[in-house]
Amino acid sequence: MTLRPRTIALSLLALAVVAIGARTLLKPTAPTPSTPVAASAQSALEFLPTEVITAEPLELRQTLLLSGSLRAVDLAMVKARVAGDVREVMVREGEPVKAGQLVAKIDATEFEARVAQARGNLNNAKAQLEIAGKSRDNNLALMEKGFISKNAFDNSASQFSGAKASVDAAQGALDIVQKSLNDTLVRAPISGLVSARHVQPGEKVAVDGKLLEIVNLHQLELEAAVPASEIAQVAIGQKVELRVEGWSSRFEGRVVRINPTTQSGSRSVSVYIHLANPQQQLRAGMFAEGQLILGSKSGALALPQSAVRKRGGESFVFAIIGGKIERKPVTVGISGIAADEYRTEITSGLDFGTQVIRADMGNLSPGTPVRIAQPVVSK
Repeated sequence: MTLRPRTIALSLLALAVVAIGARTLLKPTAPTPSTPVAASAQSALEFLPTEVITAEPLELRQTLLLSGSLRAVDLAMVKARVAGDVREVMVREGEPVKAGQLVAKIDATEFEARVAQARGNLNNAKAQLEIAGKSRDNNLALMEKGFISKNAFDNSASQFSGAKASVDAAQGALDIVQKSLNDTLVRAPISGLVSARHVQPGEKVAVDGKLLEIVNLHQLELEAAVPASEIAQVAIGQKVELRVEGWSSRFEGRVVRINPTTQSGSRSVSVYIHLANPQQQLRAGMFAEGQLILGSKSGALALPQSAVRKRGGESFVFAIIGGKIERKPVTVGISGIAADEYRTEITSGLDFGTQVIRADMGNLSPGTPVRIAQPVVSK
């Protein structure tokens, strides 16, 4: 019974300790000096370096976009000029040939026989002409001596003229069959590369049957369709910068011809761009995109179109000045290509060297702190 008051005292002491600990835990912690800095950093908008652009002087070019497939200026379809069996084809696809080079042979047996027959007819006609000539000369002498009448001489003279005409006809027939014989030897009409081979030895071809295709890749051409509304801006001699599929480098061409009529249906006008290809690195049929340069302006302040915003008829940009976003009204000028992208000229309201937010980030509040993330350097 004497221990009971002592037990109660210990219990009250334990409850007091628990109450003091709970009060200590519930008491708010005083802010450290670093807390305001952390809050400020979290409220700043962070942009990647690619989302910000610095205004700098550029060459702004007004261009007209063109596209189409390249084709060879010199292209020859080699066809058979005579019918017959193909005896030999000397070249295959991709092989170079020179103008006049023998590329195929057609069986010449029948044509050789025709030449021999025509030559025999010519020799016979020449013999008849010789006889008719002697007869005319003899009759002329007899007529002068009065032994024959003039009618008799005229008959012999007429026979001589007929014999001479027969010789001419026989010579013409020989020339025709001789040409046919020569045509059995097929020669390349132009220098270039064989792009297609349509026959094999042993096949029979008809007149105008396709044998080979030859292309000269030294000179290429791009045919592009230009809307009729923009054709007035195109002139012969204008430069065209071309990007060819599969090539990172650019090529330069020039407008050499403009079609005088429009295409049916689209009402567009065909423009032909000449492209030199001395190394034959480009191939016919490659797809190309070109920028026809209509004019250029150097030292222009040009921004990507995504950086220039419009609202209520007013153009403006979001610039970064003093580490904060600032909305700056601007006046825009011409549009064109600069730094390999489509841009809009800023004629007033912005200075060179100002950083501008190029990406459309939606509604931004002027005065918002901004920081630009440092690029990650890979080790």
